[in-house]
Amino acid sequence: MKFGVAIFPTHYTIRPAEVARAAEERGFESLFFPEHTHIPVARRSPYPGGGQLPREYVHTFDPFVALTSAAMATKKIKVATGICLLVERDPIIVAKAIASLDVLSEGRVIFGIGGGWNAEEMEDHGTAYKSRWKLLRERVEAIKEIWTKEEAQYHGEFVNFDPIWSYPKPMQKPHPPIILGNNGPNAVKRVARFCDGWLPHAARMGNLAQRMEDLRREAEGMGRDPRSISVTVFAAPPDQAKVEEFTKAGAERTVFYLASASRDAVLSTLDKFAKLLRA
Repeated sequence: MKFGVAIFPTHYTIRPAEVARAAEERGFESLFFPEHTHIPVARRSPYPGGGQLPREYVHTFDPFVALTSAAMATKKIKVATGICLLVERDPIIVAKAIASLDVLSEGRVIFGIGGGWNAEEMEDHGTAYKSRWKLLRERVEAIKEIWTKEEAQYHGEFVNFDPIWSYPKPMQKPHPPIILGNNGPNAVKRVARFCDGWLPHAARMGNLAQRMEDLRREAEGMGRDPRSISVTVFAAPPDQAKVEEFTKAGAERTVFYLASASRDAVLSTLDKFAKLLRA
């Protein structure tokens, strides 16, 4: 089992570089930063966690900038988007940004993606909520083409471009792992179709062992080796019994959430999580 931590990096909490160094020093394998480009003032989409939307959703840094800061301050820890709202981003620009980060970090990027829940946020980017999953798939497929082909092209319903040159290419081959943050009934089908891993939320994923069996069947049905698809449990409770349960189910990585708090508070929580890691 590999262990990671996630935090909303903001201007009022511990700096990305500092939390990255602290996590690496304590033996964590990966660091995840989420994103929201903005939050519309007039909201109708309910927060999936229930209650009021946490303050940090409005204040988070751009994940690519924050992860670059984290990568430059460390040597080994993997830097990950958890998640990138790819339905709100241009795929050609994202392909270059992630490839650049992968080269600069010497191959330490994990590209976590998702379709998002905030309909009004994505509408500001011209994305329709109902068609976001097809849009996401096309953008993933297009990015893979850009990363792996000297002259890439893609022709879909939502993404369309003739042959292009785009560099750098990622250091990781064939490309950084793309893992999907999604908990719904079609999650494992999407993972098996166009991703390298699944990033379910611990509180909303259901029975992990059963879902992983479903993922195995979907992968085999598409001619893929299920062992090539990783599973990372996100926002996991810091509980040894739960970690053992995830391990038994076959998960590869467990990620604990850090509150967007002061430096001292975050470091104290990291120390507590590190004890669980050692156990």
